[in-house]
Amino acid sequence: MKLRNYFWPTVGLIAVGFSIWLLYHELRGISLDDLGDGLNAIPLHRWLLAACSTVLAYAALAGYDHIALTHLGRKVPFGFITVCSFTTYALAHNIGGSVLSGAVIRYRAYATQGLSGQEIGVLVALCSFTFVLGAMLLAAFLLIVEPEVFDGFVHFMPVSATRLTGLAILFLVALYIFGSWLQLRPLKIGKFAILYPQLPIVGRQLVIAPIELIGAAGIIYFALPELGNPGFMVVLGVFLVSFSAALISHAPGGLGVLEVVFLAGLSQMDPVAVLSALLVFRLFYLIIPLLLGLVVVVAFERSRFGRD
Repeated sequence: MKLRNYFWPTVGLIAVGFSIWLLYHELRGISLDDLGDGLNAIPLHRWLLAACSTVLAYAALAGYDHIALTHLGRKVPFGFITVCSFTTYALAHNIGGSVLSGAVIRYRAYATQGLSGQEIGVLVALCSFTFVLGAMLLAAFLLIVEPEVFDGFVHFMPVSATRLTGLAILFLVALYIFGSWLQLRPLKIGKFAILYPQLPIVGRQLVIAPIELIGAAGIIYFALPELGNPGFMVVLGVFLVSFSAALISHAPGGLGVLEVVFLAGLSQMDPVAVLSALLVFRLFYLIIPLLLGLVVVVAFERSRFGRD
């Protein structure tokens, strides 16, 4: 058990160390002054648009918990769900190992609302699957409509093959919808049984998850300079790959991993501009929510201490 407890944090730290080493060799000629100039070059209206994109992303993230609780048939106050979801993702994205760290935070919060450990486990699983579903849907759309957006990663794959990959991913999404329509047997993992959601809930998953990813990618898109900007579709495709890689790495905040993959995907752009945009992303999507989330946690634990 001790080895299992230390495994993923170790993997995350190794990913951070290796990514920082890659970044060092990639960006040796870039100074802090260059990054400062890059941030100063972002117009005020694009800072505001990036901030609005952040609000959109976190509002959609709150929808993940709303969807899962609707599936479970549990009624929890709307405000509590929204604050709990915001705090969960604000902390989990920074801590790393978002599924596990998010589960701990959700358990502490939703247990006070009468949810059992099994229900919280289903909630966490469904929230994670909603994200995966949204990423698959957007990836399939981009691969079918504009596969060139992944050229920075798949030089070895012809356009026709990437479109076929998109169709294959779309077929998997269709199978999930079909299974929900037929209400197939539940997926059992040990003591947990995850039922197929009803079609209206699946419909909400297919809308909310892409909105969250589009909002998060919008932060970077608006922070990039207009001159040489490859367009939102390309930024969205690169974001899907880099953000997924950051989550898989279990690196705290995806530190280094996000930057390395994003620079590879936008290799045609000035690296200073890309890094400046990623700093804006970290500020709005990670750092500010983390600070607000810590305030919520302290206030919550203080209120519980008074009751216990």
